[in-house]
Amino acid sequence: MGGRGQVGEVLSLHVGGRFALALEGHEHYLRLGEAGTITLYGPDRLPGWVSKLPLNERFEFQGKGPFDLPALRFTPEMTEKALLDQGLAWQAAKSGTDALVCSTPERAMLELCDGVTDAASVYEADALLQAMTTLRPQRVGMLLRHCRSIKAKRPFLALAERHRHAWLSHVPLQGVDLGRGKRALVPGGRLHPTYQITLPGDLDEHLG
Repeated sequence: MGGRGQVGEVLSLHVGGRFALALEGHEHYLRLGEAGTITLYGPDRLPGWVSKLPLNERFEFQGKGPFDLPALRFTPEMTEKALLDQGLAWQAAKSGTDALVCSTPERAMLELCDGVTDAASVYEADALLQAMTTLRPQRVGMLLRHCRSIKAKRPFLALAERHRHAWLSHVPLQGVDLGRGKRALVPGGRLHPTYQITLPGDLDEHLG
């Protein structure tokens, strides 16, 4: 994994999804137990020695993830701009530890939406997106253009629209492939008229 001050192998892996959002301070919106799973993305395989580390968290390798962005080697000399151009940033997991390469909230939310499988995960994504009032629209647009997963993009946009975030109207959607036809996340849900995705009809009841 990329880290400042680390010695040894430099891997093209970054922390994303739920754990990246937990590091950003959104852990109280995450499902119980899920924030303790460190989700890693990238073309490199996780080294075998990682599983032997005495950590409370467990690692979950998600492969390249939903984006077609070119892989980077996360060296200590990597500039913040080079990372931000891919929706990534240096982030310290704990005070006094080396910084890791993590997804920004924009990228982490799309990674999380890509893993939505049931009503509970939709409730989680909805609560997280409600709190994200300051996402950067240009970065969101860039990531949507480079996201291969229709499953990630449609609920992300539908839930953002549901919360009427001001940044959404400034997201450039030109060149964003949202696929065709209706998609169902949950059976018996409510079809979003714009993004043609079926969401649970009781989302308001699950917001804190």
